[in-house]
Amino acid sequence: MSTTTYRPKSTIPTRGIIVILVGVIALAAACTLSWLLWQQWQAAIESGKMTTPKNLVWYQAPETWAAGGWAMPAIAVIAVIMFGMGVHVFVALWEKAYQFIFVGERTWRHWINHPSERRGEIGEVLDFVTGGSNLEDTAAFFDDLRSTEVDPFQRKLRVMKVCVGAAPLLGLLGTVTGMLTTFGALSSSAGGEKTMSMIAAGISEALYTTATGLSIALPGLVFQQMLAQMYEWYKTAIAHLETVCTQDAFRKLHHQTQDD
Repeated sequence: MSTTTYRPKSTIPTRGIIVILVGVIALAAACTLSWLLWQQWQAAIESGKMTTPKNLVWYQAPETWAAGGWAMPAIAVIAVIMFGMGVHVFVALWEKAYQFIFVGERTWRHWINHPSERRGEIGEVLDFVTGGSNLEDTAAFFDDLRSTEVDPFQRKLRVMKVCVGAAPLLGLLGTVTGMLTTFGALSSSAGGEKTMSMIAAGISEALYTTATGLSIALPGLVFQQMLAQMYEWYKTAIAHLETVCTQDAFRKLHHQTQDD
């Protein structure tokens, strides 16, 4: 039996890297600024005044970032990892899984017995899995295909799931440290403007970190679930391809046995 490992010729193109970078920046910015937009809207309603350029959300972002304390950079790192990996998985799954839709089952079934007409990544997969001489070879080839093409997606989705859970937990930890700062200010000062400033800083840290953590986690959860559905579809497509190829290999072996 051949021990060749599947190595796809088709890889994520350079535009995939650009999509990843743009996606990370856009998603992280949208999640971080959502809470600020809500704040600005509430302030405009209460004041009834026109918003001046200096009150726009992008002018307030640096101050809000600083007010969130130490937890904000940690949440930002989690957001970059989660959404960056998510966009990477999305691009890879789009190029792999949706070829089954674009090509069509009738076409790739025809390719099984017509190697010269195979095209694209599905053609490469068929070249690899149909190279065995018996059913054991076919099963081994598909096991190798799953380990190199399917299982990595599952590992990356697990990392995304951990990030989704870690973002609000970091926000909660930031809330606790912010409240500790507030209580420390109350217990160590006798009052006055300095005390009020310390209390306001602690409360700001407590609220901003919680809001930012939730703003990262909620869209991340939706994104992760969407990718999980795409992954399940791709895994099912590979399983269906294995069934068809195994049946075809069995028919060929059966005909060879009858001829002998």
